[in-house]
Amino acid sequence: MTTPAAAPEYLKIKRHILARIAAGDWRAGDRIPSEGELTREFGLSRMTVNRALRELAASGAITRVQGVGSFVAGPKAESTLVEVHGIRDEIRQRGQAHHAQVLRLEAVTADALLATAFGVAPGSPLFHSRLLHFADGQPLQLEDRHVHPPSAPDYLQQDFTADTPHHYLSRVAPLEQAEHIIEADAASDEVARQLQLQPDDPVLILNRRTWSHGRVVSVARLIHPARRYRLSGRFSFAQPQHG
Repeated sequence: MTTPAAAPEYLKIKRHILARIAAGDWRAGDRIPSEGELTREFGLSRMTVNRALRELAASGAITRVQGVGSFVAGPKAESTLVEVHGIRDEIRQRGQAHHAQVLRLEAVTADALLATAFGVAPGSPLFHSRLLHFADGQPLQLEDRHVHPPSAPDYLQQDFTADTPHHYLSRVAPLEQAEHIIEADAASDEVARQLQLQPDDPVLILNRRTWSHGRVVSVARLIHPARRYRLSGRFSFAQPQHG
């Protein structure tokens, strides 16, 4: 009688992690043991452990953030990269209630980085807003935005608890072009406090620059809890393309 072959070691780790998730020991958003911890616990090579975690991430069971750790995946809010939507619309489309808290609304001057982003001279006047957006009472996005005053001269007079910067700017400076740059980072103490996270928890950052009438209107930094938010995109090409 032939003895069944033993399961590969990396499968043992995968089954162990999936079993702990299924049992409720680790819930959505919980950090799971690191590669080093699993290597020591199972007495296996780091390469074996890494393969198990890579396959779990590929299947959607966990999420991995470089330099931060691995976390149990769960349902996430989703935003598209191709179309430009406001966070209020995204939240309401999921059947959740949106409200916003205005943290800052002020006139500032452009530092070197902002001057380059807007194509203006350092020291030029800009408007600055910082809002915290909530979905069913839970913070989902920290919006930090600078605006070119000639494009939206009444920006500082708006009530952004009733409207949003995105919707207001869409009316007064219709979108012609947008640029998206995505980053993953660890939450600073201030961001963690505002988004109700632990310091160094993973965050997903969408840097968005928009144009209207041939000039940059807005530069926004949109920060989200990585465990509760994801970005997606679908692209169509008239001719075959190569990435």
